[in-house]
Amino acid sequence: MKRCSQCRRDYTDETLNYCLDDGAALVDGPASIDEAATAILQTDPQAEARTRLQMKATDQIVAPSKQEETARNGSRGHKPIIVAGIVAALLVAGFVGYRYLNSRGGSEQISSIAVLPFENRSGSTDTDYLSDGLTDSLIYRFSQLPNLKVSPTSSVMRYKGTATDVSQIAKELDVEAVLSGRLTQLGDSLTISVQLIDARTRKLIWAEQYDRKMADLLATQREIATTLTQKMELRLSGDEKAITKKYTSSNEAYQLYLKGRFYWAKRTKDDLFKSVDCFKQAIELDPSFALAYVGMAETYNSMGKDPDVAPKDAIPFAKAAAVKALEIDPTLAEAHSAMGDVLAIYDWNWAESEREFKRAMELDPNVAYIHLVYAGSFLPSTGRSDVALAECQRAVELEPLSLINNSVLTTAYMNARQFDKALIQAHRSFDLDPNFPLARLWLGLAYVANGKYDEAIGLNNDVPVQSPTRWVSLYVTAYAHARAGHKAEAEKLVAEIREIGKTQYIRPYYLACVYAALGDKDKAFAQLGQSLDEKDCYAPRARIDPALDPLRDDPRFAAMMKRMNMPE
Repeated sequence: MKRCSQCRRDYTDETLNYCLDDGAALVDGPASIDEAATAILQTDPQAEARTRLQMKATDQIVAPSKQEETARNGSRGHKPIIVAGIVAALLVAGFVGYRYLNSRGGSEQISSIAVLPFENRSGSTDTDYLSDGLTDSLIYRFSQLPNLKVSPTSSVMRYKGTATDVSQIAKELDVEAVLSGRLTQLGDSLTISVQLIDARTRKLIWAEQYDRKMADLLATQREIATTLTQKMELRLSGDEKAITKKYTSSNEAYQLYLKGRFYWAKRTKDDLFKSVDCFKQAIELDPSFALAYVGMAETYNSMGKDPDVAPKDAIPFAKAAAVKALEIDPTLAEAHSAMGDVLAIYDWNWAESEREFKRAMELDPNVAYIHLVYAGSFLPSTGRSDVALAECQRAVELEPLSLINNSVLTTAYMNARQFDKALIQAHRSFDLDPNFPLARLWLGLAYVANGKYDEAIGLNNDVPVQSPTRWVSLYVTAYAHARAGHKAEAEKLVAEIREIGKTQYIRPYYLACVYAALGDKDKAFAQLGQSLDEKDCYAPRARIDPALDPLRDDPRFAAMMKRMNMPE
């Protein structure tokens, strides 16, 4: 039992933290004789009736067949329906809250919000994953609203399962309001509760509870969003229908898309293959699902860059997927970015690559990954390491807790020869998640750039022999020994790497860096030649990579730049 510290109203819902009447903090206390009201406001029955009438008039959204619902691992077919339903319900909640926020005058107006990971009260691992998909979906929808800053998924997921104070979360994410919620599934019934808190005053702005049947939810999602957008007369920048754009009619396809994104963010070899499989399944269910093609393109591009497979076995698939996405929807910013990525790292078509990236940023300048890929894939061709650094910083500004963004920012500092800042950034990335493969790689290289060879060697000696990233750690260790003047140790590790290369793809560019550090230019250029032959995705970075500085005065370096069609 909880009681309001100001008005003394009692609540039986132990999960509430703020009074629904005056927004004051709740404290533990006895119940009053007469319960004033329920803890969470109920939905308006008349509004729900209107929604059901609108559902009958909607013939563009259809539920998936029973066969589709059970095609993926038996009972998993129920999860996509739940996702669409929850998003539908929360769009009602969120848009009402948004209307309120933007109708407030003066200094109280709220222009930034964080949607925290929804708490799963069902006790099921399936619905636990559903909570993540729900959070991601809602963030994506809210991000389409004008003049509203929304913390990205990568930033809020760190708070999953925590009891961090709302004001502290808002301070860390630099937002003014926090939306939190919970869901409970019981049979075919679903209860969704949400509350919006003004973090500056610690008062409750708005709360709502929705009791729905899962079978009723699919057809309402798009209709509810459309109706509320029109009712509030929102004027969206660009395409005014973007907030309710229908990317797929298949709930299961969308759920698979969310799973694909989830695995892609991890960047391990196994997870990238899982990601591709999810996108393929989504496309099988809905061949016109452009976002799934984008996801596949970005994942195949990541495979080639991380690296996990030979570029020839990944990047052509990325290009085919990007082409298909653009055919289906030429207004997708991420589709243009994925194409620009391919044109840079594999086709070496710099003019077309730049056009694609520019178009992507015109369509949506607030997608962090577009700025990141533009910086890492295209800008090295210009030799403008300062511009690349600025773009990486913009990506981190948009998604400050993204693992990939923070790792690539380290490389940008390195390429800009700001080695001290690179080390600071590398530590920040590693602290976010020591198990993220690229965080370890670039922390090791940042140590080397700052002359901390023992630290680089010690860091990478900890990687288990059976780890799929073992050979990358051997490269960093070999490079550290080479820079420290330990020729024998470096060459021994290179031999070990070559042995691993007999059974899996090994990036020749990395070996070129070791040989350059050893002063063996002939072997370094031999590896770079192989790198170009294989269309190594890292090859274009040679133009600004400090690891290859010992080779720049050699005529063979200029010839290599010419072979990659590098602009003057």
